[in-house]
Amino acid sequence: MTSVYSELYQWIDGQKLSGNGRETSAVINPFNGAVLGQMPHATAADLQAALESSERAFKVWRKVPAWDRSAIILKATALIRERINLFAETLTLEVGKPLAEAQMEMGLTIDSMIWAGEEAKRIYGRTVEARAPNGRAIISREPVGPVAAFAPWNVPALLTGRKIAAALAAGCSMIIKPSEETPATALLIAQAFADAGLPAGVLNVVLGDPAFISHTLISSPIIKKVSFTGPTPVGKQLAALAAQQVTPVTMELGGHAPVIVCDDADIDTVLAYSVPNKYFNAGASCIAPTRFYVQDAVYDDFVARFTKAASEITVGDGMDSSVSMGPLANERRLTAMETLIADAVAHGGKITTGGKRIGDQGFLFEPTVLVDVPEDARIMNDEPFGPVAIISRFSTLEDAIEKANRLPFGLAAYAFTGSASRSALLADSLESGMVGINTYSFGMPEAPFGGVKQSGYGSENGVEGIDAYLVTKFANYG
Repeated sequence: MTSVYSELYQWIDGQKLSGNGRETSAVINPFNGAVLGQMPHATAADLQAALESSERAFKVWRKVPAWDRSAIILKATALIRERINLFAETLTLEVGKPLAEAQMEMGLTIDSMIWAGEEAKRIYGRTVEARAPNGRAIISREPVGPVAAFAPWNVPALLTGRKIAAALAAGCSMIIKPSEETPATALLIAQAFADAGLPAGVLNVVLGDPAFISHTLISSPIIKKVSFTGPTPVGKQLAALAAQQVTPVTMELGGHAPVIVCDDADIDTVLAYSVPNKYFNAGASCIAPTRFYVQDAVYDDFVARFTKAASEITVGDGMDSSVSMGPLANERRLTAMETLIADAVAHGGKITTGGKRIGDQGFLFEPTVLVDVPEDARIMNDEPFGPVAIISRFSTLEDAIEKANRLPFGLAAYAFTGSASRSALLADSLESGMVGINTYSFGMPEAPFGGVKQSGYGSENGVEGIDAYLVTKFANYG
């Protein structure tokens, strides 16, 4: 299947710049360790060319009428839909996720891009009463300028596509750097926009060393906005760098999502939702349910049934339709899983299923369940970002809420209960940018996606996601 993997190149000012004369690094298939392709690294000259073309293109693109911007975004999205099988296979090769999950990601990507494309027509200002006779006071919304965006490897189509569509809808140009592990997915999206008629330079894709690229782009006075999705430590560094230029940023950072399961919840339904969501994308999701707090009366049954369901998950090649969980995406996650689980066990935690690598090629890992893990274990404090569920018991709802809010993260939180009063209390009390009551679904492009505390600030999706790429101007006519 590796024959579907695309050639890798820098996409700058409408030109494909190959690896000739550039440093390259291998992109690896996480299932078997095979080399998918060689990724060329952007040079300083490449980045300067991207910055200059983005600045030139912004001056043109910002003047393109909103209906025309919308048409190009929607045409690109239609092309992505036509090519969905190629996209899904590329996602599976790069990330390892099963084809069914890759298809699901592409559906979410298309939905987000369509919504942003349509919303381009609805970027409104307002008029207020002027103080002077015959005067006029107008508040308008204008594109902020060229954007530097950084997307991670776990859901590269969705997190690349929705950044691009929102920025372009607002009238901005964008330079996006995808993860060095998933470059082909971003290039396929860029190709769809080029084929849809997007002017050269409005969208540039640069590949290579993340530290070098991020420092070069964010330090440039050309860049007027930064959008980053990734781990909290990296986000802190990039936010500090952007502050030197007083550049606004949107930060969608890490999480460690708690799940409160009350004794009045429908446990059959909770389990039916929880196990697939926990092990979706091999647990590599910033909103993945991770710390399960289960009330005493249903705890033992919940652990037994969750463990059984996790142990029955089929792990293997994402290209195999019988597989329901693919490999971890890279060796770093494999090492992290082994380290965090060993530390949990050393602190007294118990493994009820899983806990080990599968085989000796690629990055396959068993779906894992941990119980009796004390709160000072690393896995209770550091986001595992892998196929590990930690299940703890609680007695009172107040105790569960306190434990759920204990960490400095606040991206997603979940609760399951059959009580309307408990639902209201939990929705109000959980310190999170997104709260799911009896659901794990946050996949609505019309609703904001973002966190609080050290999970970041700003939102993607919704009108808030496009608003992030706009600035406000007040014009007062006397």
